[in-house]
Amino acid sequence: MKVSGFTFIRNAIKYDYPIVEAIQSVLPICDEFVVAVGRSEDSTLELIRSIGSSKIKVIETVWDDSLREGGSVLAQETDKAFAEVSKDADWAFYIQGDEAVHEKYLPIIKEAMQTHLSDTEVEGLLFNYLHFYGNYQYVANSRQWYRKEIRVIRNNKAITSYKDAQGFRREGQKLNVKQIDAYVYHYGWVKNPAVQQAKVDNFQALWNTEEALEKILVEADAFDYSTVDSLALFEGTHPSIMQERIKRMNWSFKFDISKKQLILRYKIMHWIESLTGWRIGEYKNYKLKR
Repeated sequence: MKVSGFTFIRNAIKYDYPIVEAIQSVLPICDEFVVAVGRSEDSTLELIRSIGSSKIKVIETVWDDSLREGGSVLAQETDKAFAEVSKDADWAFYIQGDEAVHEKYLPIIKEAMQTHLSDTEVEGLLFNYLHFYGNYQYVANSRQWYRKEIRVIRNNKAITSYKDAQGFRREGQKLNVKQIDAYVYHYGWVKNPAVQQAKVDNFQALWNTEEALEKILVEADAFDYSTVDSLALFEGTHPSIMQERIKRMNWSFKFDISKKQLILRYKIMHWIESLTGWRIGEYKNYKLKR
């Protein structure tokens, strides 16, 4: 069984993406790893090359910044990386630049890939998600945060990245996937507030026209984390590869987890979900194979 990892990145230093940690968190179970590095305003290319693993294959790309509908440029960059995955790879492990996988899940993921290797009806593996918010102590737990997504796909080039690169589809159809007992840790909302605000402003430009941006962008020097609707305390451990980054945290954020800034309808839904695990009306970008 051959496993290829793949990802894309641009301006990793400017916006403080943990891309090195993301790659290194899954590298042990990958035979190769393709990184599409977009032309950047910083030394992102040198940062990726500094990882120094013979498994890593770098391709240099130029983002089409005219693609401003729903973040589609992110899907395009994902597809560029996936296209460079070796033809003889069985599985492709996708990870984004602000994600990481705890080392305790690597044996589980590898075993699942081996178990479903010969079952071609299984087109991908579905992961659970933890979305960290504000700092490394809190996870976002309201319904606006997706709970599951595909991160391992079969090496079938008919599969492409979907919408803003959150998941995948095959010729427009949802993939048949198997749920596995593993989590992706998403750190996209854990940055110094000044850097977070800069990243949010940059991302708005990937989704909106210049005219829309004039109405949307807020004049702010730092992101206000306190406006979040609901958080819970994280009681587990972070991936070992993230420990040095966590030690370098240079801002403070505290939140009263009993505080739920939800409208009544969502409060009821949140209460039902907390009791039963059922998220009413949950969007699922996949077909779960039993």
